[in-house]
Amino acid sequence: MLLEIIAISAGLTFAVTACNCFFWPKVRQTKQSLQNKVSVLIPARNEEANLPSCLESVLAQGAIVSEILVYDDHSSDRTAQIIDDFAAQHPQVKRVSALPLPPGWCGKNYACMQLAKKASGDWLLFLDADARLYPNAVNRMVAEALARQVSFLSCWPKFEMQGRVEKTLMPMLNFVVFSLFPTPLTLLRQPQFQGNSALGLGHGACLLFERSSYNSFGGHERVKDQIFEDTRISQLWRASGRAGLCLDGQEIVWLRMYSSLREIWAGFQKNFYPAFTLKFNFWLFLALHFLVFLCPFFIVAISESQLALVGVTFILLSRLFLIVRFHHSPLSLFLHPLGELVLICLGLSSWWKYKTGKGVAWKGREYPRSA
Repeated sequence: MLLEIIAISAGLTFAVTACNCFFWPKVRQTKQSLQNKVSVLIPARNEEANLPSCLESVLAQGAIVSEILVYDDHSSDRTAQIIDDFAAQHPQVKRVSALPLPPGWCGKNYACMQLAKKASGDWLLFLDADARLYPNAVNRMVAEALARQVSFLSCWPKFEMQGRVEKTLMPMLNFVVFSLFPTPLTLLRQPQFQGNSALGLGHGACLLFERSSYNSFGGHERVKDQIFEDTRISQLWRASGRAGLCLDGQEIVWLRMYSSLREIWAGFQKNFYPAFTLKFNFWLFLALHFLVFLCPFFIVAISESQLALVGVTFILLSRLFLIVRFHHSPLSLFLHPLGELVLICLGLSSWWKYKTGKGVAWKGREYPRSA
């Protein structure tokens, strides 16, 4: 009975993955030159290695970018100097000095809120300092938002992966999201879908808001204590009755999220447990990955179970589809069980950090379990 449930669950997962790969749209090309003005807002904390390339990619976007505001979030490296050097050569670049972080706020969320207060554009594009925009990306994003009549648009980025560890583990992010999250449903405009907060999805590296809607919504203050702020704000945006989407932005923005096992562990550890609003959902998620996405491989290795083989086949087909759609390394297919083991250990570690009250550390700040 259990093996039947596992095989059926793996089949349903493959169906969701296939639908996402075939029906989740990319941001479309456009030759239209828009008159809208966009404020690009970059929170930066110790980003001397990433910031120059990020700013150069934004400066190449053309006249649609009216200003580039960078919040130097109490950096201890050369971040402030880099901003000032760019500002001296490009008048649209401005450094926003940091204020003391108030109690109850996460650092990035407060930085985004302060940037938004200084912005004057029709649209606000929040961009992580490690993100890089492709040519004409901002114009395409605004054109897409206008065409789809949404006031919020997030672009899921292309991930650069340079080592075996990255090529094995980083594709798990796309597998986790797009094997379960039904992106085609987010495109439907019926009230039961449009206002469904569970269909909110976003990637914090690239978030575009219509400024007046962002201000009336309450901005990042609505998620001030949330470490998992990108998806939270996407969910609340939909719940408020506003129209928002997350589209495939692999031709819009790219980034190298993490470059080592230590960075991968620390980065996902801070987000894993807080990503779930209900403890039950967290444990259900871990059980799903253990029973459906990992156990069939061990069962097949020690027995001749046909049902387990069916489950393995569906899982590997899901990974194969994602490899094609997101240009992952084949390592992510062949080393899938290893990726699952790391994911489960990460989840348990994240839970333990918050359960024991220690919370997690990120960019030199401690975030307790209340965050």
